[in-house]
This record gives sequence, structure tokens and C-alpha cells, in this order.
Amino acid sequence: MKEGPDISRIAALIGDPARANILTALMSGKALTATELAGEAGVTLQTASAHLGKLEAAEMIHCRKSGRHKYFTLGGDDVGHALEALMGLAAGAGHLRTRTGPKDAALREARVCYNHLAGEKGIALFQGMLSRGFVSETDEDVILTDTGAKFLISFGVDLKALKRNKTPLCRPCLDWSARRTHLAGSVGRALLTQMQEMGWANRIEGTRVVKFTSKGEAAFQQEFGT
Repeated sequence: MKEGPDISRIAALIGDPARANILTALMSGKALTATELAGEAGVTLQTASAHLGKLEAAEMIHCRKSGRHKYFTLGGDDVGHALEALMGLAAGAGHLRTRTGPKDAALREARVCYNHLAGEKGIALFQGMLSRGFVSETDEDVILTDTGAKFLISFGVDLKALKRNKTPLCRPCLDWSARRTHLAGSVGRALLTQMQEMGWANRIEGTRVVKFTSKGEAAFQQEFGT
């Protein structure tokens, strides 16, 4: 028996097409019911329930009850981070879905990656923060600078609350559509939330697409444009 983490178990769980579709649907960050996930996976509710049980046992998803309903979400940032990296690996190797449409361009422009901004806008956000000295980048990590901390506070982010959270403040996440870094971690999540609260952008219902308003485009360029 080889020592170390058993990646074969996780790989087998993700490798099933129905479970892969379930996990991809949960990348939106929205809690979904078993019925909704069955529709996303293209399987019966009974089959979806079996898949959900396996994913929950492996702690790849979480389940919470609200009244008579059960809602499922991804197991955490690490799961979302791994899925985005796998999407990048698949895209780089040419393993793309055959169904394409108008959503594809919108997803590449701006989308939710579990709980933070991805796509071209996410990359621009990260590059803008780098160029302004708000974050610094090492080979494997992203660090919030003192200048960045002051900016976040002025931007309306509760930095003290973020620091109390167990989630790392900043994490690099490889964007699947452009193979470049965007910003994950609690700072990435807080920035997306704040941009939505300020009316810069809105989520398109039923998708991972983030649509910026004209006002939001101008404000984003002013704050993060390079």
C-alpha cells in the first residue's frame, strides 16, 4: 500500500459524468436541491440522490436542511479550487464540451468561480491589484499588503471579519478559460460581494455569468484597470 493521500478515490468521484455535472452546477456558489441537481446531471432523482450521498461522504459537498427541503453546496474553497484547476487542465488538453452558445463568451468575460470573480474580469481584478501593490505574488501564494489592507477597508470590506475566518485571505486560482490567475480566498469573495452590493454587477439567474453594468464597467476600470 502506497502512503499519502488517496487521490484515486476523489478522481473516481469527479470522473463520473453525472457527478461532474453536479459539482459543476454547484460551482455557481448557490445552494441547490437534489431535484435541481438531477436536472443538471440529466439523471433521475433516485440516481442523483445516490451520487449526492457519495459526494457528501467524501466531504466534497455539504447538505443542510431548511424546512422540508435539503440544499447542497460545495464542500468548501478547496473543492472549488480543485474543480477550476481541472477545468483548466481539460480545456488546455482540448477536452471541451460540444455544446456551445452565447453563454460561452459571457462565461469567459465574467463568471462566478464558487464564490469569487473569474474570467477576464477576474484576471483584470488580480492584475490591477498587483500593479497597485495591493497584493504581492510568490511562486505559490498571494499575500495581501498593508496598502491592500487599507484599500479593502476604504472599499467597504470588513477586513477584521475576514481575518477571523479560517479561509485564507488570498489564494491564487488558475482560470480555466484563460489559464491565468484570478483571486480566490476570502478577499476574492468579499470583493465580488461588495461589487454586487454597490450595483457594479449582477448574477444572471440560473447561470454562473456575472454581468457588469455600464456604471460598474467604468468604476471597475477606474479602481482596477491597468
